[in-house]
Amino acid sequence: MPVVVVESPAKAKTINKYLGSDYTVLASYGHVRDLPPKDGSVDPDHGFDMTWEVASDSKKHVNAIADALKDDPQLILATDPDREGEAISWHLEETLRKRKAIKKDTAVSRVVFNAITKNAVTEAMKNPRQVDEDLVEAYLARRALDYLVGFNLSPVLWRKLPGAKSAGRVQSVCLRLIVEREMEIEAFRAREYWTVKALLSTPRGQEYEARLTVLAGKKLDRYDIENETQAELAVQAVTSRDLTVKSVEAKPASRNPSAPFMTSTLQQEASRKFGMGARQTMSAAQRLYEAGHITYMRTDGIDMAPEAVMAARDAIKDRYGDEYVPSSPRMYKNKAKNAQEAHECIRPTDMTMSPDKLRVSEADQKKLYDLIWKRTIASQMEAARLERTTVDVGSSDGQVELRATGQVVLFDGFLKVYEEGRDDAVIDDDDKRLPQITQGEAAAKQSVTPEQHFTQPPPRYTEATLVKRMEELGIGRPSTYASIVTTIQDRGYVRKDKNRLIPEDKGRLVTIFLINYFRKYVGYEFTANLEEELDDITSGERAWKDVLERFWRDFKAHIDETSDLRIGEVLEKIDEVLAPHLYPPREDGSDPRICPNCGEGRLSLRTARSGGAFIGCSNYPNCRYTRSLGASEEDDEIGPDGKLLGEDNGDPISLRSGRFGPYVQRGEATEEVPKPPRASLPKGWAAADIDLEKALMLLSLPREIGPHPEDGEMVEAGIGRYGPFVKHGRVYANLPEVDEVFTIGMNRAVEVLAQKASRGRGARTPAKPLKELGEHPESGGAVNVMDGRYGPYVKWEKVNATLPKGTEPADVTMELAVQLIAERAAKKGGGRKTAAKKATPKKAAAKKAVAKKG
Repeated sequence: MPVVVVESPAKAKTINKYLGSDYTVLASYGHVRDLPPKDGSVDPDHGFDMTWEVASDSKKHVNAIADALKDDPQLILATDPDREGEAISWHLEETLRKRKAIKKDTAVSRVVFNAITKNAVTEAMKNPRQVDEDLVEAYLARRALDYLVGFNLSPVLWRKLPGAKSAGRVQSVCLRLIVEREMEIEAFRAREYWTVKALLSTPRGQEYEARLTVLAGKKLDRYDIENETQAELAVQAVTSRDLTVKSVEAKPASRNPSAPFMTSTLQQEASRKFGMGARQTMSAAQRLYEAGHITYMRTDGIDMAPEAVMAARDAIKDRYGDEYVPSSPRMYKNKAKNAQEAHECIRPTDMTMSPDKLRVSEADQKKLYDLIWKRTIASQMEAARLERTTVDVGSSDGQVELRATGQVVLFDGFLKVYEEGRDDAVIDDDDKRLPQITQGEAAAKQSVTPEQHFTQPPPRYTEATLVKRMEELGIGRPSTYASIVTTIQDRGYVRKDKNRLIPEDKGRLVTIFLINYFRKYVGYEFTANLEEELDDITSGERAWKDVLERFWRDFKAHIDETSDLRIGEVLEKIDEVLAPHLYPPREDGSDPRICPNCGEGRLSLRTARSGGAFIGCSNYPNCRYTRSLGASEEDDEIGPDGKLLGEDNGDPISLRSGRFGPYVQRGEATEEVPKPPRASLPKGWAAADIDLEKALMLLSLPREIGPHPEDGEMVEAGIGRYGPFVKHGRVYANLPEVDEVFTIGMNRAVEVLAQKASRGRGARTPAKPLKELGEHPESGGAVNVMDGRYGPYVKWEKVNATLPKGTEPADVTMELAVQLIAERAAKKGGGRKTAAKKATPKKAAAKKAVAKKG
């Protein structure tokens, strides 16, 4: 039987259903090899030779494919229809040839399909081809570039900027966008302006709202009414005059539907409507694709196959009627410069499969399919027809004029199904419906109101608006958007708060360093131009090694130039650029650089021995004032010798900062008492909120509640390694809130302890799963995602498998869970053998294998 190889078990299962028992369908589980994360994996001195390594997790999958080929010398590579899919096929073929699993008589072919449907798969099987060399070379160029930048620029960061983690060809440019937006926000100064609105009524008593547009015979601009005094004068000008309707103008208008989804617009809309991150969106889309419900989800294309257009039109007619079907199909033209990424749009594979009929259990998949189906159907529907009305009301002397606007939907068209979301809330007066108003009639004033406004800073990026901006600048591609946005968060350079991306201080430091010393390589235009050159490789217009050679020549020279940079020089430059952020103006107008502790030294950026940077005083060691980068003077008043909160029984009580965070201390360390009483601040307690009373509460722990009513043994409450608790003898029972430690009475304590005792020593309340995945597809038994002490993990019977770093519990699929369980079970079974193997002294490294294109 011919061996068909795809990326994932889920995709294999769906394809197997269509191909039947005549084929053996196996999964490679993604890329089978990669560049080892060490120096020398790409060798610029020898034609950019690349050393590849089969991942340990991939060896068993390669073995399974090699074993299957023993029975049938025919290999069909059916990985995804893009550059990454082509690369996986190339890696597989190369790996199998090196193992001699592919013999002279083994027929190797490549098939691609944009949707996993019976028709698409069987058609693809009829039209096999060879692995596309241009696509592979485009992949090799990107992979080599990313490696060369990462492995040459990151060490510069480590040496010159302690605490920095890494830099990347596109991730650093993406980080720059976020940091520069934050600096824009901080530099923003709000401007005050006023508007005047009037509630008017027709002679028939119907009310409508109008805004002042002309004052003293002059058309008003946005900032013409600058303050309250001017606003009150404007109100008087309106109230002192009689108003009549000068004109009523009604114009027909129409709204056309948005184009079907491509990768970036799907990520943007899922973020707007559901708050889903880019990675979460792509994970759900991947599962829908692999199950055969939607077309391929990594695309720059917005065109739709003719048969899909006709199917959508039929579905619209059946569901909503003839009037919702336009006279001719809507055509959408691809804007993508890169044809390789421009597959068909993301759409349902079956237009009659409405969201209510889809059988999927995961909420993310349901929501996303609903979005894709509605957007696709709406894209082929009739336009919405509107009537927009503008009414101008003014005084007879022409000194004041007000305008009322509104619109009415005459025919809803595509709006019946779907309306695109907005990134930021917009108040639109046009959406209001106006009553019947006639030219020449009087407009009675019910009220005239001034409203104060302030200009707003540009909003922080969401993942959706960041992807949109990257797309506008030509940075990144559909296959990389999600991973780039995720990487800068995983590195700790950016955090997400209420769906907005905020740069951490280490992210600022890295960005300012790169802008000052590697400006060209974090330039938007340079990065976009390089992306275009890589696209040219895809279309066969450029040689991949020429692109690498030209990039490396300049980049290597730039790296060499930084070798003489001193850390002090780097910090001085960053300190200067970040000064407005690090040393904001003080209320009293004094120099924000003057040390608040000694009043003499000047504050500046310094490096810590342990890595990272902080703000310190130039009078060190006489003055030991420090504060973290992210803290203001008000937030971080602890200081090097602690912050005195007060005294208790003659002992100073202070708030201090230690390796593991802030803590309170009674007294000072002496030879007699080297470790005075201390208590760490519990989770959720901010250092800025700690006063003497709270410090004494913490230092009084453990708190004696009283003797237990049954045996008289003392019951205590305290805060331990695992949070707040009550204790009786050897029985510890957790409390839900820290505050309860200080308030819990005997009745409640006995109840909590009894509940713990009834579950048996060491027993815990059965934890509620973060996500229920269902029954194990092969062996049965519930598979759940649980929350553990060391992070989330997958649980099946007695096997617990930790989630890979960066994987969100919501993104875990049954396929991934089964893979993690299998890997964990294998490690459990072969643990000793592996340990013994690792202890064996290493032999001299073998000569590097150089990957050659086949």
